[in-house]
Amino acid sequence: MTDDEVEDLLSAQPDHLPAPPSAPAPRAAAQLLVRIHAEPPERSARWLPAFERDWAKALEDSRQTYDLSPLHEVVRTWRFRLDSAPAVDAFLAAGLDDEDGIDLAELTGTNP
Repeated sequence: MTDDEVEDLLSAQPDHLPAPPSAPAPRAAAQLLVRIHAEPPERSARWLPAFERDWAKALEDSRQTYDLSPLHEVVRTWRFRLDSAPAVDAFLAAGLDDEDGIDLAELTGTNP
């Protein structure tokens, strides 16, 4: 292989990029608040302050960077958390071993 061929291989760019996730609807945060309030009281009492904290931090990050991505990530993460709650409840109710748990950030691909 010649030096030019090696350089071509090393500088190759993908011919396509995966499409970024679609932006959530403008009312997505309000809809999440409604869903959190509808959760069982003990869960709602824990999750509401956590969501408000995450949202406030993402809002401040967005104000500083003029980028809505942090807000979109909060919406995606909380949607996933709310959507997976019934499965988690069923798992725990079945008394299955949860010692080998997986961090939510691994599943969603987000950084805490």
